Amino acid sequence: MNLKDVDLNLLVVFNELHKHGRVSSAAQSLGISQPGVSNALNRLRKLLGDELFLRTSRGMVPTPYAESLAQPIGDALAALHGTLNARARFDPARSERAFVIGVNDVGETYFLPRLMRALDGAAPGVTIRTVRTTSIDVRDEMERGRMDLAMGFLPGLQSGFFQRKLFSQPYVCIFRRDHPLARSGVSARQFRAAEHVAIVSEGTGHGVVDEVIAQAGIERRLRLTVPHFIAVGPVLQATDMIAVVPQRFADCACGPFGLATAPCPVKIPESVINVFWHARNHREPANQWLRQVVVEQFADQDGRVSLPAA
Repeated sequence: MNLKDVDLNLLVVFNELHKHGRVSSAAQSLGISQPGVSNALNRLRKLLGDELFLRTSRGMVPTPYAESLAQPIGDALAALHGTLNARARFDPARSERAFVIGVNDVGETYFLPRLMRALDGAAPGVTIRTVRTTSIDVRDEMERGRMDLAMGFLPGLQSGFFQRKLFSQPYVCIFRRDHPLARSGVSARQFRAAEHVAIVSEGTGHGVVDEVIAQAGIERRLRLTVPHFIAVGPVLQATDMIAVVPQRFADCACGPFGLATAPCPVKIPESVINVFWHARNHREPANQWLRQVVVEQFADQDGRVSLPAA
């Protein structure tokens, strides 16, 4: 196939259909009519000799051939966009850009108050929408361009993404302020004897807590298991249970819920919190600006950018 026979606009429509999965959403994103999107898809089907997208109850589902084309086409369009807009500048003070950031509930608690306060003065028209990294395929969302940044303890994104370390944090034991352990600290014996709240935060690296405790030969008395951190504060405030949580979550929870912390008697590796972004956004001015805001607000001095691994 000769490139002169390919209308670049057809590839733009293909990219938006793959990103959104619906003709109506793609049309809205492109600012054209739904018949216009359908017409472009029909032209591309004839050109490539494949159905490309099949209409189902879940929307337009890509064929295997379309799936194989999606990443190269997306990368090529992103490269073209970046080249053609190399001199474009992002003006946060005037922008009404809507950013999408992937975080878990700990991230929402820790990052959002300070981030939104920083945006109040620098970018009053910029909006943020968060999506939970524990309930979506973060890699897929970022590859499709539906997420600008992800922040957190996400070992699954170590390969194929740019990343910058923000900080490391230890795990601590946390319990209500008037708990008997608040006076004595938490020994290994007391840790075994206590009733625990366990947090299963799928899609993050926090599962290492359970693994390390089990490897240490300690069988916890698990009284409650929850899928996220947000319930931990109120539960601990009302009971004698304890939990093992990241230090900065504990910092946020202790004041509002009347809690206290103590070092964990089991040596658990620190969690490394990074900000991640896809290569397609590496040189995009708005994404660069938002990354810089995040780094200025949250990064320790030793944070460095890591290139995508092969």
